[in-house]
Amino acid sequence: MGGAELMAEVKEFTLPDLGEGLTEAEVVRWLVEVGEVVAVDQPVVEVETAKAMVEVPCPYGGVVTARYGAEGEELAVGAPLLTVAVGADASAPAAAEGTGSGGADGVVAETDGADAAEDGGAGETSGAVLVGYGTGAPPARRRRVRPAPVPPAAAGQVNGVASGYGRHAVTPEVPVRAAEPAPGPVPVISPLVRRLARQNGVELRTLTGSGPDGLILRADVERAIGAAGAPAAAAEPSAAVAPAPAADAGEVRIPLRGLRGVVADKMSRSRREIPEATCWVDVDATELLAARRAMNAAGGPDAPRISLLALLARICTAALARYPELNARVDTEAREIVRLERVHVGFAAQTDRGLVVPVVRDAHARSAESLSEELGRLTGAARDGSLTPGELTGSTFTLNNYGVFGVDGSTPIINHPEAAMLGVGRIVPKPWVYEGELAVRQVTQLSLTFDHRVCDGGVAGGFLRYVADCVEQPAVLLRGV
Repeated sequence: MGGAELMAEVKEFTLPDLGEGLTEAEVVRWLVEVGEVVAVDQPVVEVETAKAMVEVPCPYGGVVTARYGAEGEELAVGAPLLTVAVGADASAPAAAEGTGSGGADGVVAETDGADAAEDGGAGETSGAVLVGYGTGAPPARRRRVRPAPVPPAAAGQVNGVASGYGRHAVTPEVPVRAAEPAPGPVPVISPLVRRLARQNGVELRTLTGSGPDGLILRADVERAIGAAGAPAAAAEPSAAVAPAPAADAGEVRIPLRGLRGVVADKMSRSRREIPEATCWVDVDATELLAARRAMNAAGGPDAPRISLLALLARICTAALARYPELNARVDTEAREIVRLERVHVGFAAQTDRGLVVPVVRDAHARSAESLSEELGRLTGAARDGSLTPGELTGSTFTLNNYGVFGVDGSTPIINHPEAAMLGVGRIVPKPWVYEGELAVRQVTQLSLTFDHRVCDGGVAGGFLRYVADCVEQPAVLLRGV
């Protein structure tokens, strides 16, 4: 039937909110190609955000007509990832026989007044819950996709991946998403873009965004910063950005983005916002090591081994029960201290990709054996890069065992927005006065960094002294059992 039209609904899938406080993600690897048929909840792209590598599933099933963002490019939450022709025949030449132009090859979308649910497969949506893509959402209106001629000049305009946030990969007579005028707000999605403009004195209202519907991107602000810093005589239309200074011989520049950028931003924010103080104490850990050996021996050869970190985490949860002031955060907007009932212990883990802080949920309700199992699981996931954003956020107290690097002491930086972090140095044999005599004992140093807004030194010192007492005499914990 030469005159028949292929009925399909073109749906746009935007980058969802993958966790608490995330505004951007870097495209690491595309898992699908333009023209490929995808199923509901099939992973379509791998992104890096908030210290995790995440495979993002698509909530729609159909034919991929366009991809947005090249590998290595950063996208803002809410920016388009790809478009899918839902309800179209998977073998349709309009979707599968393109030139790799991100679906631009002769795809014209027309709105149809009929509801998309009337089309058998057009209403298929994901059962996975993504922010903004929950099940039960009203179906979008059906669109008719039919072949259309493409001017020769436009045919080579896009090749393979639609770069940036541009929507030229689909050329509709009626846009898939109509642009609505926004007379008041500045068209900026990312708070990082706003901060970059504010720090460099760039007035966002004077910029013309290069993103969809005039969205102002980080590149637009950086171009404006470069133009403002260039000499007036060199302000030619063809050279809006000042050339970068030549690198010195042997100079290596490492971009602060991805994992490094997240860590840098969080550490800077912690030091900028939290008035921290640190106290420390040397402790004799000989009895704690002996208790661990006894626990593992009592469990038998097939029982899970209890780690030293698990015992320290168990001691910390007992100390937080006695000093709840440190299981808290500060709400700067409301000028309130928020004390938290549940204890979620984060622990620093060094991986090939950098430092990450997995979180043990409800650590206060776990035994030493349960803590050891969860710590082992999260450590393995951290090393192979499979931690989810939910496993990297929400901690209320952090334990940092930097002793594994052969370090005796440190002044930890608080993991914002928490109120305290306990650092543990290496355990080494040292001369120690034990029961009135000089002896060689296994000694370590404990360092507590705390937010001085939530408590005074007396509370911090009491917490640290209780932890030290439990390390030196593990039987102290029995009082709370």
